[in-house]
Amino acid sequence: MRTEKAQHSGLCFGIRRAVSLLTAAVQEYGMVETLGPLVHNRFLVDRLAVSGIRPVTAIEQIEGEVMAITTHGVGPGILSLAKERRLRVLDTTCPIVCDARKAIQDMVASDFDIVIFGEEGHSEVVGLLGWAQNRGRAVLEVRDLKNAGRPAQRLGIIAQTTQSYFSFARFASCLVANFSRQAREIRVVNTLCRETRLRQEEAAQMAGRNELMLVIGDQASANASRLLGICSAVTETRLVETAREVDISWVADKHRIGIVSGTSAPDEVVDEVVTYLESL
Repeated sequence: MRTEKAQHSGLCFGIRRAVSLLTAAVQEYGMVETLGPLVHNRFLVDRLAVSGIRPVTAIEQIEGEVMAITTHGVGPGILSLAKERRLRVLDTTCPIVCDARKAIQDMVASDFDIVIFGEEGHSEVVGLLGWAQNRGRAVLEVRDLKNAGRPAQRLGIIAQTTQSYFSFARFASCLVANFSRQAREIRVVNTLCRETRLRQEEAAQMAGRNELMLVIGDQASANASRLLGICSAVTETRLVETAREVDISWVADKHRIGIVSGTSAPDEVVDEVVTYLESL
């Protein structure tokens, strides 16, 4: 058996930055509460909870004086509530998500309606929609926009940062083809995360030369789910959170196994999977 670990694996820059900020805040304040889980990875969230970084589901549940905004970001309504409650706000929003938010603010100021290519209920998308000031919609299919009434005269298009580059390009092209006659101006801003794109491209290449691909990540992780879809279109693929979930029957007759990870999978979890496979 030969294992191949992706070059781009483990925690991404944005999450490493967030963990560093939260760790420093705990040393100063003793406890920090995050509005929602820091990332969609139960292993990492549980590990942080032990050190005093506790997730809550609503701002009303915050007991301490520090509220941390997670890497996915929030809308302006949450910031207003935090100000009313006189909470110290620690912003760990991923810089790439901040860029997407700035793109929305600039386009809204220029009288654009906003289309986000993304999952409507995802926490990142919910936050971005808040900055669109009731002028935004999140969809994954252009047909969902065609039934939304009178088209906007100025239309701005961005993407949930972890979406696939090719899916976003296809969506934007289709939207322009369908709305260019009605709209006076259509602006497309590429808000995709470069790190996510590199992982997706590397995963596709690895799937072509391995008999089995293991994607390490949480079931709730959007970018891990996209890696799963990319790899499974090429070869047998399994999604696992830790080495304990690797079933020996998956690898019994495999000679080449590739390992990729979502951006919120800790490095030590990835290494544990590699070590386990090599021990076989």
